Amino acid sequence: MGFLLSRWNKSLRESPRLHCTMCGIWALFGSDDCLAVQCLSAMKIAHRGPDAFRFENVNGYTNCCFGFHRLAVVDQLFGMQPIRVKKYPYLWLCYNGEIYNHVKLQHHFEFEYQTKVDGEIILHLYDKGGIEQTVCMLDGVFAFILLDTANKKVFLGRDTYGVRPLFKAMTEDGFLAVCSEAKGLVNLKHSMTPFLKVEPFLPGHYEVLDLKPNGKVASVEMVKFHHCRDEPLHALYDSVEKLFPGFEIETVKSNLRILFDNAIKKRLMTHRRIGCLLSGGLDSSLVAATLLKQLKAAQVQYPLQTFAIGMEDSPDLLAARKVANHIGSEHHEVLFNSEEGIQALDEVIFSLETYDITTVRASVGMYLISKYIRKNTDSVVIFSGEGSDELTQGYIYFHKAPSPEKAEEESERLLKELYLFDVLRADRTTAAHGLELRVPFLDHRFSSYYLSLPPDMRIPKNGIEKHLLRETFEDSDLIPKEILWRPKEAFSDGITSVKNSWFRILQEYVEHQVDDTMMAAAAQKFPFNTPKTKEGYYYRQIFERHYPGRADWLTHYWMPRWINATDPSARTLTHYKSAAKA
Repeated sequence: MGFLLSRWNKSLRESPRLHCTMCGIWALFGSDDCLAVQCLSAMKIAHRGPDAFRFENVNGYTNCCFGFHRLAVVDQLFGMQPIRVKKYPYLWLCYNGEIYNHVKLQHHFEFEYQTKVDGEIILHLYDKGGIEQTVCMLDGVFAFILLDTANKKVFLGRDTYGVRPLFKAMTEDGFLAVCSEAKGLVNLKHSMTPFLKVEPFLPGHYEVLDLKPNGKVASVEMVKFHHCRDEPLHALYDSVEKLFPGFEIETVKSNLRILFDNAIKKRLMTHRRIGCLLSGGLDSSLVAATLLKQLKAAQVQYPLQTFAIGMEDSPDLLAARKVANHIGSEHHEVLFNSEEGIQALDEVIFSLETYDITTVRASVGMYLISKYIRKNTDSVVIFSGEGSDELTQGYIYFHKAPSPEKAEEESERLLKELYLFDVLRADRTTAAHGLELRVPFLDHRFSSYYLSLPPDMRIPKNGIEKHLLRETFEDSDLIPKEILWRPKEAFSDGITSVKNSWFRILQEYVEHQVDDTMMAAAAQKFPFNTPKTKEGYYYRQIFERHYPGRADWLTHYWMPRWINATDPSARTLTHYKSAAKA
């Protein structure tokens, strides 16, 4: 591994920088219980940072502490958290994420760094302009806990789309607990509250809390700092070449290519080996092809590893193989059978912390392929195509949108809820195996520009979803033409054949696990988000076993719009059925 890291440093031609890749953060303020006992809960997220752990009390506050799990990169000394620097001895920072523009901001504002950690920029920005300017200037994905003991403040923040997870629990008497995953909070003890309410921290928000002398806190304000369609403030300081004005189709296509290239390039920020998930669909294929091009430009010496998963004769495996051959990646195919998929459901639901039907279905393949990557390769930073369907109106039901404006509203709703569904799936299935996912389609600049385009440019055309995205790369030869125009597969069903889909395998299995009597009593047993299908009932049972009484983590099931759907699978849609027959 040492040889690989030295090659990587040399190939990037940059000064050594330590980047905090995927990790787990945890903090308590105002705990009434013994911290030595409470900190055992922090070990529930050890998978997020399997290489090192630190538990640190806050000076002067015996009932406040931080916990941190680290996926080691290079520097053992500066990589640990909470981050503290001599210039600001009153600031404590625990964060999970990557700040892609930290070097540009450091140079622009002439900050003097003490560490090699990208997150140090948060301390300098906060000292210079306060919390609001800080979060608006960060180009990246992040979840953080910032403590200012001089001004007696605690700040929580999370990136626009919630790519990095964050949960919190807070009681009426001011006990605050924060963690990357809910499982690190559910077993905490508090004298005033036998059942601690745990909830996800909203993406695109920061919260300000007062720190009292007894270590407890009081919420002052919760602020939404960025909407997905607004150009981010940090755009003023990036080095993307100037975009052309206007909405002429060739102009738009050129701008999209520039921004997508840049979204991939900035995400090369790591000293660990990069790999890419490749389903053979449009989104992952564009990511893999552009990534390989950027790695070559950076003179990285190792081949890009791409990973596909499926059962025998799956459309995804065949399509991914075509793309891998076209771009020249070192391709890995992972085969699994129906029994292995079903056996993984319990682990998957525990990792996900949700019982949403389509999220669980789609997570099994991603969970199993992440397990393979961790066990059989040295790729740690994994690129993927998440976010594209929501951004570019890729779901099949968008063909049914009553107007371009309604399709635009739906796209923004889906992006706002990503943290409950696809982004949650992407984070938990990879983090469960100590991997860190990067999602260039959710780049701030790329996504805000795409959402600024006229609504009628973004809708499906000629019976093909994501038409604009496909058209943008029509003349690039990045990926084979049949892949560029390949219709979307029904959720996770590309991993199996149309004749024996994962959807059908699951229906046949749960039919023997949940009987009609159980379904008749479903509303009584599960009054909130009552499952309407046997598959939904089965997932809910598993969830309640792991997280009893926590059903409100999922506000609603993911379901397609504008049709009378009872199941989220695209296999139930007329458009998909007719396409499958063609």
